[in-house]
Amino acid sequence: MYRDPTIRSSDITPESVYINRRAFLRGLGGVGAGLLLGACGVSQSSTELTPSSPTGNVNLRDELGDPVNTFEQITTYNNFYEFTTSKEDVARRAAGFVTRPWTVEVTGMVRQPRLFAIEDLLTMFDQEERIYRLRCVEGWSMVIPWQGFPLRKLLDLVEPTAQAQYVRFETLYDPDQMPGQRDRYFPWPYVEGLRIDEAMHDLTILSTGLYGRTLLPQNGAPLRLVVPWKYGFKSIKSIVKIELTDTMPVSLWMAVAPREYGFYANVNPEVPHPRWSQATERRIGELGRRKTLLFNGYAEQVAALYAGMDLRKHY
Repeated sequence: MYRDPTIRSSDITPESVYINRRAFLRGLGGVGAGLLLGACGVSQSSTELTPSSPTGNVNLRDELGDPVNTFEQITTYNNFYEFTTSKEDVARRAAGFVTRPWTVEVTGMVRQPRLFAIEDLLTMFDQEERIYRLRCVEGWSMVIPWQGFPLRKLLDLVEPTAQAQYVRFETLYDPDQMPGQRDRYFPWPYVEGLRIDEAMHDLTILSTGLYGRTLLPQNGAPLRLVVPWKYGFKSIKSIVKIELTDTMPVSLWMAVAPREYGFYANVNPEVPHPRWSQATERRIGELGRRKTLLFNGYAEQVAALYAGMDLRKHY
């Protein structure tokens, strides 16, 4: 796994943060030595990492040198409308959410459709660490140390057919557990989608944890999508179904407000939201605002996916 040479080993693996952490591997496999995966490290096993003091670690940094947000910030400031529209109240509302047993159906235009138990996904694929920036369309951002695995590994296992052009994701629908789903304004369940080449990109992961711990309900337990160059609403949470299709999925936010939320949702500071500018963002934990980076700072890795496209039109 690629490691940024400007980051000291003590910054990446301090004893006060990770206990019994395995050494990072050099080399990035199929991605190329020059590609930065958010200063990510790949675990050689699926053993869960356990931070000894997860509430205040600022030693881990992304490849731009920015420290990760604290465990408390990441787990107490969340958008998860299935529970509530109040960011500060999601953790409380989701506290009793049941994530076992849990299955994920992978179906559609694939040669090997399968039903996976969450335990299968935790053991079949090495759980990697990816330190990624998260940029919300609302204009705030975080840096988060995720654990998970590349989505392409799961898709390779089910063998998409040549006709498959898109990947559609669906969240659990359970109003008894998720009281926000009783709000009839939204067309539940939550649906999101990617183009298949976006889904197969090595930056795109299915996350099972953060800060070395099992993913909490407010962060999308037990399985969520993370696409770091897109606005956060693309990173669908609590996934129960993944479908390969030849039709562009209509996501929940596209259905609710198509003028405001397009299919691509690529972070682009030059394309303002109809009600506010996207030129700057507020990093949670900071007082001021910072300049928003094209593709959330991942342009070198993903810009080729959109060559020839009008990024102001395909927002």
